[in-house]
Amino acid sequence: MFDPATLMVKARTSKKHLSLLNFGLARMIPFNKPHGFRITEIGDGSVKIYIPYKRTNFNHIKGIHACALATASEYSTGLVLLNKLDPKKYRIIMQKMEMEYHYQAKMHSEVNFALTDEWLLENVINPLATSEKTTVICEVKTHDSEGNHLTTGKIHWQIKAWDKVKTKA
Repeated sequence: MFDPATLMVKARTSKKHLSLLNFGLARMIPFNKPHGFRITEIGDGSVKIYIPYKRTNFNHIKGIHACALATASEYSTGLVLLNKLDPKKYRIIMQKMEMEYHYQAKMHSEVNFALTDEWLLENVINPLATSEKTTVICEVKTHDSEGNHLTTGKIHWQIKAWDKVKTKA
């Protein structure tokens, strides 16, 4: 059975497990599969996502489409939050996404996102001790293979303990 949490831990140090994680996530999240996104590096609180420069990601002027860049930004922040928070204990839902586009994506690109344990404690764990839910803003950046800064995304995630969720999962 595919266990993303265990694979994320093993993928930090094993290329084989990283490949298995990418394979499994492509099937679990079929919307992302045509984009060809690939996790190239995963740490305790970080991830790097490769966005290939290929036809299925193109816009009308043969750059990587704004929506592909936005989707990869959402994907990276969600993966890190799920990696850091127990998905059996917390529900995360994207509330809002803000994207700023700085430079046209005309080659392979990479999304980088990282957070610290201190950030998590200050923005998620402590607020949830006194509140039913919290919203965090994860700022994520995308660069092309030449280092040009393509996008800055601000992904707003609502986080709530499952025992506070009023609708059934």
